[in-house]
Amino acid sequence: MVECFAVPKPDQSLSAVVVSGGKQYRVAPGDRVLVDRLAAEPGSSVKFGRVLLLHESDTIEVGAPGIDGLEIEAKVLAHRRGPRIEVLRYKSKKRVRVHRGARADLTALEIMPFGRKQKDESDEDAEETPKKGAARKPRATKETKDTKEAKASKDTKASKAAKK
Repeated sequence: MVECFAVPKPDQSLSAVVVSGGKQYRVAPGDRVLVDRLAAEPGSSVKFGRVLLLHESDTIEVGAPGIDGLEIEAKVLAHRRGPRIEVLRYKSKKRVRVHRGARADLTALEIMPFGRKQKDESDEDAEETPKKGAARKPRATKETKDTKEAKASKDTKASKAAKK
């Protein structure tokens, strides 16, 4: 079986795919992940609002583009620097030798517990399923002579009662 870091694990565990810094990470509760530097203090928490995929027991929920109403919270452990990456550029017979090094700024995160809350069957019966599309305003009724006269007579009766 082929396993990819972005595909849910086959062992029926809870996992999700989140986006941080333009990169996708597969995370599970309790995982420790290194992501690009975030502007958050160590000890604070950050939320990933863009969740692309949620794998919970035997169900897989895929967002288009993201899953609505689901945020994954992570605790910032520390800010670190990645390993040194050396770049060498050399051209023979041209006296061109360029040596540069770089280290990525990273943030260590610990993923907090997450998941969808399971609803009871009694709650499902009590809740009314919303209809697709936006709710429409009630149509305006046409006023005829009869309705205008009825309104006028009600208004006059109400004003007479208020005067007394």
